[in-house]
Amino acid sequence: MKHSLIAAAIAASAATVLGGDVTGTVTFKGTPPPEKPIAPLMADPNCGKLVKGTVTTRHYVVGANNGLGNVFVYVKAGLAEKKYDAPATKPVIDQVGCLYEPYVSGALAGSPIEIRNSDPVLHNVNFMKSEAGNTPFNTAQGPGGKSLDRTFANPEVFVKLQCNVHPWMFGYIGVVNNPFFAVTDKDGKYTVKDLPAGKYTLAFKHLKGGEVTQEIEVKDSGATADATIELK
Repeated sequence: MKHSLIAAAIAASAATVLGGDVTGTVTFKGTPPPEKPIAPLMADPNCGKLVKGTVTTRHYVVGANNGLGNVFVYVKAGLAEKKYDAPATKPVIDQVGCLYEPYVSGALAGSPIEIRNSDPVLHNVNFMKSEAGNTPFNTAQGPGGKSLDRTFANPEVFVKLQCNVHPWMFGYIGVVNNPFFAVTDKDGKYTVKDLPAGKYTLAFKHLKGGEVTQEIEVKDSGATADATIELK
């Protein structure tokens, strides 16, 4: 079965560039496969107590008007090479209800990410394999334990975290060398903030659908660039 992503038009239809902000919507074309219940989570004597109802996989989060969530959007090309300051607030990944939250996030290479355990159970945070030369780690984190700060020196989309105590637990981080990135919400909407005027390659990457790119131009006057992007 083939599945498609569409990054809808810029402005009301796809991505609007206003005052340096690039906003838009990523939509899904086709019928997403049904999500599967995470039976081991619900059957676990500890984790099962932390959730209500049926907990499912999050492969295709499709919302209003076929908007697709958990798409990592980032500037792939067009920026001059420079070192960016770490953000004022560290990105946070939490372990809640024996799941990683958020499921997909973004981070600036070389800047710390805070990893928390809000569950009353033991987890371990395992970054097992890197395709970009980042240093693997495997660290236990007890109930209410001290937060972990971890840094990925090299861009890598995606870094995969997993918990060996609870093997259904996965989280993904888009690590890039600039701060101009976003993750679509449950309805496929995103905002890449404060992008300087210029011409760029904007990439849209989904864990299952793959990646497509779109050439955009950001103008101080609020220029628009209409685009439709399809992933197959």
